[in-house]
Amino acid sequence: MFEILSKEMLTPIICRMKVSAPRLAAAAQPGQFLIVRADEKGERIPLTISDFDRKEGTVTIVTQKIGASTADIIAYEPGECFADVVGPLGLASEFVEMPADKLAQQRYILIAGGLGTAPVYPQAKWLKEHGVPVDVIIGAKTKDLLIYTDEMREVCDNLFICTDDGSEGFKGMGTNMLEHVVEEGHKYTQAVIIGPMIMMKFTTLTCKKLGIPAIVSLNTLMVDGTGMCGACRVSVGGKTRFACVEGPEFDGYEVDFDQAMRRQGQYKAEEIAANENHVCKIGRGK
Repeated sequence: MFEILSKEMLTPIICRMKVSAPRLAAAAQPGQFLIVRADEKGERIPLTISDFDRKEGTVTIVTQKIGASTADIIAYEPGECFADVVGPLGLASEFVEMPADKLAQQRYILIAGGLGTAPVYPQAKWLKEHGVPVDVIIGAKTKDLLIYTDEMREVCDNLFICTDDGSEGFKGMGTNMLEHVVEEGHKYTQAVIIGPMIMMKFTTLTCKKLGIPAIVSLNTLMVDGTGMCGACRVSVGGKTRFACVEGPEFDGYEVDFDQAMRRQGQYKAEEIAANENHVCKIGRGK
């Protein structure tokens, strides 16, 4: 069983949990994900790893309440246990396997939108620990939806915050912030973009205009997490790829975002029906 050691609501609908999972923590790398099953009858939910501590034997997950199954996960309290936590799954971020001499030549800009800030954090942390210059852009609609800002300041060289309404930081979207940062003289060899699909599409286009190679994470497409359901298949460079077993990170220049967005909405009717019939399971006991 996988005990929840701590729980924090980052926003009214976004929850951070630290879970005891020593074997998973020992193998985890930035960019990978895990599958959580809340109880014996629960749905398999893929969640990107938001942090891990090998010494402590823990992994951190950040869950946004979207449907019935994520509501069940968030309902758990410290001391209770998830039925299953499986992982690490997927491929690690490409910089993890990069030769030291090539890594030393890199300067990264990590661009996070909304919940995408959580999986960006372990990437920034890893790069900082390995002496690689890394800047981070965090974007949200309003300051109340910003997460991980304090944590991110500790693991990056420069943190740039932007909100659509200007309630904190730069007023505008992440694409505007990126252009502004580059205009100020910052130069980057690689961008990593994680967030809503539409945000990744237009941020990738901005990166292409600025001549910055871009990696995107297609974690939001995943359902089963094993490649068997086919829900996460997407066209990358004209070839069909599976986000859960061949990703979740791909060259943003080659991703067919329009196809990915259509696929992302394929279970919308089922999600609505599940929400309407959902009865939250609280108070399971330890």
